[in-house]
This record gives sequence, C-alpha cells and structure tokens, in this order.
Amino acid sequence: MVNYPMNDKELSWLAFNHRVLQEAMDKSNPPIERARFLGIYSNNLDEFYRVRVADVRRRILLHQEVGGDPEARRLLGLIQKRTVELNAEFELAHLEVIRTLARHNIFLENEDQLSDGHKEWLRRYFHSKIRKFICPIVVSGRVDLGDVLADDATYLVAELRNGEEFTYALIEVPTDHHPRFIELPAETSRRKKPLVLLDNAIRVGLTEVFEGYFEFQEVQAWSMKLTRDAEYDLAGEIDDSLMDRLSSGLKQRLTAEPTRLVHDREMPERVVEMLKRELGITRIDAIIPGGRYHNMKDFLSFPSIGRSSLQNAELPPVASKALDNQRNYFSVIKEKDVLLHYPYHDFYHFTEWLRQAAHDPAVESIRISLYRVASSSLVIKALLDATANGKDVFVVVELQARFDEEANIRWSKLLTDAGVRVTFGIMNLKVHSKLCLITRKEGNQRVRYAHIGTGNFNEKTARIYTDFSLLTARPEITSEVRQVFSFIKAPYRNYTFRHLWISPTTQRGEVYRRIDREIENAESGKRAQLTLKVNNLADDDLVTKLYEASRAGVKIRACVRGMCTLVPNIPGMSDRIDVISIVDRFLEHPRVMIFHNNGEPEVFISSADWMTRNLDNRVEVTTPIYEPDLKRVIIDLMDLQFKDTTKARIIDEDQLNNYVTRGNRRKLRAQISTYNYIKQIESA
Repeated sequence: MVNYPMNDKELSWLAFNHRVLQEAMDKSNPPIERARFLGIYSNNLDEFYRVRVADVRRRILLHQEVGGDPEARRLLGLIQKRTVELNAEFELAHLEVIRTLARHNIFLENEDQLSDGHKEWLRRYFHSKIRKFICPIVVSGRVDLGDVLADDATYLVAELRNGEEFTYALIEVPTDHHPRFIELPAETSRRKKPLVLLDNAIRVGLTEVFEGYFEFQEVQAWSMKLTRDAEYDLAGEIDDSLMDRLSSGLKQRLTAEPTRLVHDREMPERVVEMLKRELGITRIDAIIPGGRYHNMKDFLSFPSIGRSSLQNAELPPVASKALDNQRNYFSVIKEKDVLLHYPYHDFYHFTEWLRQAAHDPAVESIRISLYRVASSSLVIKALLDATANGKDVFVVVELQARFDEEANIRWSKLLTDAGVRVTFGIMNLKVHSKLCLITRKEGNQRVRYAHIGTGNFNEKTARIYTDFSLLTARPEITSEVRQVFSFIKAPYRNYTFRHLWISPTTQRGEVYRRIDREIENAESGKRAQLTLKVNNLADDDLVTKLYEASRAGVKIRACVRGMCTLVPNIPGMSDRIDVISIVDRFLEHPRVMIFHNNGEPEVFISSADWMTRNLDNRVEVTTPIYEPDLKRVIIDLMDLQFKDTTKARIIDEDQLNNYVTRGNRRKLRAQISTYNYIKQIESA
C-alpha cells in the first residue's frame, strides 16, 4: 500500500491565514482595505486558537494520563513556532499600514503622540463617554481571574505602585459598547484625520479610574488577551474506554481552558508571572509576546474616512435579467432554472422570492434550513409574514452553528412564538445544507420550487462571500429536496436519492464513483479531468483517491481557499495535480465539482467541503446543474479562477504561498473578471 504524504491540517490552515496577511502587505491594495485585512487575519487567528489549537491541546491533556500523545505535542510545537513567525510578519505589516495611512493624512496616534489640546479633549471624552463602561477587576485572593475574564476581550493590566508595593487590576476595553476607533477633532488642517484607539483613551483616563480608591504614586498599563477552548466536546474526541480511564479532575479541567495568552512585550516579567499564576496558564499553553495592541480584529471595522481612493471601488450587485422587475418569480423559475452568483448578483433576488411567497395566495408551505442569518434579517421577516398569512412554515435551525448559537436560539424563540414550526435537526449531525422548498397549488397540482446553494441565507455575508444559488422547479430535484427535509425530521427511514448527493448517506460514495469513472477513462486512453473548488480539502480518504487518480493519468485542477492536506506536484504521485488558492476582496466560498466525463461534463454545486465532518457528520446537499447554459457559466467562471495572475497563490509542499507567475499572459484578477463576466451575460 502506497504511503501518500499529507500536510498537517493545522499548519495548512496557518498557511491560509498567511495568504490573508499577504493581502495586508500588498501595496496594490488600498490602505484602508489593507487595514481591514489585518483585522481579518487577527479574527481568523483568534478562532484558530479557540477551536483548532484547543483541539490539539485537548488531545495532549486527554492522553497524558495514559501514555501521552507525542504527535499532538510535536504538532503543537510547530504551531507555536509558526504562529510566532507570522506574528512578527503581522507586526511589520501593521507598522507599514499605519505609515501608509499617515501618508494619506490618516493618523492613528497613541496617547504620547497627542497634542495637549487633543489630550484634554480625550480626557473630557473619556469622562463623558467611556468611564461609565469601566469597572476594574482588582486582583486579589477573592477573585478567580480564570472565571471572570471574558474570552478574546482585550484587557489593560494596570499596575499601581505605592512605594515598594504593587496592586494589579484588569480593565476590559469595552468594544461591545463603544467603537474601537475614536476620531479626534481637526486642529490644523481638515485634511488631517487623527484617530486614537479606545485603549489609549482609557490610558489617558487611568488616573481618574483609580483616584479616591487606592493610594498610589504611579500607574502604568499594558495590554493582554486570553483565548479559551471554544469547543469543549469531550465525548466527541475520544472513545468510551479512554473516557473511563480519565480522572474526573482532568475532565473538569478541560472546560473552557485557556489556550493562548497574548501580552504586550513591554510588560514586565513580574506582571507576566502574576497573570500566569492567576490564570492557571500551563506549559502547553501559548504565551505570546506581541505589540502594544491586541484584538486587532477590530480593524475589520476600520472607519471609512479620507478620500474614496483609500478603499476598494464599489462593485454594485448585478440584477438577474431573468428575475429583475418580475412580479412573480415562480413563473420564471418554472420556465427555466436560474443561477445566481453572490456577491456579483444581488441577494435581494432571494429575499424578494421569499417575500413574494409570503403573500402569494397560491403558496401553501415554505421549508427552509437556517445555519447563519443576518442580525437584521429579511429572511426571518418573510417567514414571519408567511406564517401571519396562514402559510405552513417549517424551519430547521442549527443550534450548533459555531459562534452563532445564541443568535440562533433567539431566532428560534421568535419564530416559534409566531407559530412557525421549528426543529433543531438531527442529534449529532449539524444541518449545514442551504435549502429552501416552496410549494404552490397551481390548478389541480402542487408544484414545488427549490433553492439549493453553497452559502447561508444571510444578507450581510452575501455581500462579501462568493456563493452560488440554484433556483429550480425541476420535479426530479424538488422532490428530492422534499425528501431531505423528511430525512431531517425522520432520519431512521429509508430514502432514495438519484440526483442529489446527501451527506452523510450518499455523498462520499457519489464522489468516489465520479472519480473512479475518470480513472477508468484515463486508463482507457481517454481524456480525464476533474476541476474542484472547495474551502478545505482535508479528508484523508478523498485525498488518497485524488493521488490514485493522478497516478492513473487524471488531470486535476483544484482551487482551495483554506486547508489543503494534499501535496501537489510530487513526481510519480501527484504530478498531474495543480492546486491554487485565491484570497481577494471577497471571501471565496462556493464548492464546485466539474467532471470531464469523456467530453460530456457533469457540473455540481454543493454546501459540503471535502472534509470528514462535512461528508460523514453533517447534513449537506450537492446538486447537479442540468441546464446547459448554466453549466457553461460555471465552467467559464472556474476557468477564470485558474487564469488568475494577480491574486492566485500556488499551493505546494513548502506552503510558501508564492503567487502564480504571470509569464507572458495578460494580467487577470479572477474576481474582477467574474464581475465583468456576470455583467456581460446579464446585459446580453
């Protein structure tokens, strides 16, 4: 049996986040967009430590009583080493972005750089606008810092010196109540836009916080941030026999354990040691010295100030000529399938379809699966309106959508209170499919209309994530969408799917069958090719199948945004596999498969990544694209991805993220070319 190489998922993920950091370093990007990429990088890294590093750390803790897990320890060491390297790059990128903004008259100043006038203005601002949100946590024997500190919040660690005695207190930077960036009034030129971070406004007001309560001669403050395990799921990580062997004390320790402490490198060692002691930081946790500021994810909301050229030029969403200005979308969809590609198309088309369904007298029922929705959701409004109009509305809400659990519980209560039938899916299986099914009474028949997509029903993310949506009335498709909803309600029954691929029942097998067919064609001397686009390629069995296909002569092109455990271009093993990754102004999110099929290509879009969890542990749906014109659109758009000479990086064994070389080809940026392609076909 061939031993195929596999990249570590976690190191591959760090390589992806390095691609995000490259966008912050790319001087061809407008300065404010570069600042926002710093925020994306930081937000990604926070989630990485809360979930993936927490998982590796958990493996170490779970096995240390029964012999240890040397592989997990090796991996954690590599993660920490690479994170420190990336952190150094991040700080250089941050410094360069701040300097670039300054050259464009946007000045992000600390409290020591402020003029006397701005300091006095900021003191008054702190007193009237910020102080009411400040309540220091004084470090004492009565306080367990590990219990009271919020996950991923930025804190200022204040040290009050009174002679030779020190008192410590932690102040949470209240970004939930106040913007991180404060625009200062112009003093000299209106062209100059001075900004100060909320952290520094608190530093200016530090004395006011503590005066009258403590005796001190000097007060200083340094920033820190604590990241915890966000996915405590002991039962899902180990088998029952190992579970029985673990001590109850160890099981308890795993709950919301810290995974990373980041602190200002200027923080004195005595303060660092105090934090480690009070927080219970262990040897396997990451203690990372960094810059003066943390929670750089707030740079995601860097203010839109200065000239318009400092940000990306707007790309207004394109209207679908099939749907635009149609009072009844159902008549259009019944006539012909409609494909939408967000954010190039307007997500309004989907919410308008739901709005029409909510008041259409012919509509009897609406079925929809919700994973993440916008905070102010027209989707939810349409469902409530439909219920008010007497429609039968059935909603599958996924309560385990990571970091959206509270919002989904709130939506569930709102829907239930309004009379919507709400279910929470299947035990131990997340419902990740992007389905909507609307049934109309047309004459003596019930006609069904379906949406099958690659992205969430979320107006906000539809403006920044690229995704496909198929709207269809094909009975062979809509009848199977109906079966998926039945499967979610009653998974113990038998269902037959001939068109849709469903995780966890048929999806993996259907993918294998298509790859095997390409292998057979290659071995018969026919052209054989697979074009793949996914967020993550990290299932060992599928990666092995791709190695086998390459060795048999199948040409494989893959565009993988995030993790890729497959190692391309190894002679005799994966030399027919090319993998690229595109990181640009929009987040690449569709899952697409194109099988050459001896010249009669089969095209599929899917909610499922090629990861074990998506294939075996979630409800996911893949649909074929049958309409020839729509197949051609997707094939053309995938070709544009592989022609990118601006934002495409090469995925290889070294994970260096080198850009695709342009050679003598013309400069092409896939996302801009995609926008122009969509505009052209919709205006034809």
